[in-house]
Amino acid sequence: MEPVAEDWQRALAIVAHPDDLEYGCSTAIAKWTAQGRSVVEVLATRGEAGIDSMDPEEVARIRTEEQIEAARRVGVDTVEFLDLPDGVLEYGLPLRRALAAVIRRHRPEVVLSVNFRETFPGGAFNMADHRALGLAAVDAVRDAANRWVFRDLGLEPWQGVRFVLLGGSPQPTHYVDVTGHLDAGVASLRAHRVYFDNLGADFDPEAFLTGIVEPLGRTVGVTHAMPFELIES
Repeated sequence: MEPVAEDWQRALAIVAHPDDLEYGCSTAIAKWTAQGRSVVEVLATRGEAGIDSMDPEEVARIRTEEQIEAARRVGVDTVEFLDLPDGVLEYGLPLRRALAAVIRRHRPEVVLSVNFRETFPGGAFNMADHRALGLAAVDAVRDAANRWVFRDLGLEPWQGVRFVLLGGSPQPTHYVDVTGHLDAGVASLRAHRVYFDNLGADFDPEAFLTGIVEPLGRTVGVTHAMPFELIES
């Protein structure tokens, strides 16, 4: 497994829901922002379908606030929401078009997104929103680079994305040395307090993240390492 190249300045994180980034990606984001790199977060939904016992409008408000706070804890100031419906994201041209517009506006060198594979590490089936969003994000990188695709957006093409990093993939290829940044990653995951309180499960953010970064760190020869699937653009 190779280290992720870090000779870049601007990254764009595109995910489906509040909390998607915090299960690993945000720990790497904490490192990058501490080094002076710019990271913008864009969420397709506000996670309004995520708490069964609460009204979706109230959930959207709470989870929006929690995501903004989670981002702040890892040094991200800009968080945008596309306000697509939670739970029913569909892969296709409308989603690719929306994400291509985001990429053209922000002009990143690196795009982060969610695992689009059928399963999570360990074999559990991945959810539909993740699969639709992650695949659309990878395709939107190429769409954004082609001036003859989505011409109606009125935005200049952007060919500067070097690679896409997918968090939580069962097929990791690269790692980020996040030594010294685990506490920030844990703090960002803990920002989703109301969401976790309503899941009805005993979840320990520190144990969860430590269980990822310590074993991989030993494997690659650092204290803490976060895995990613890297796809060249």
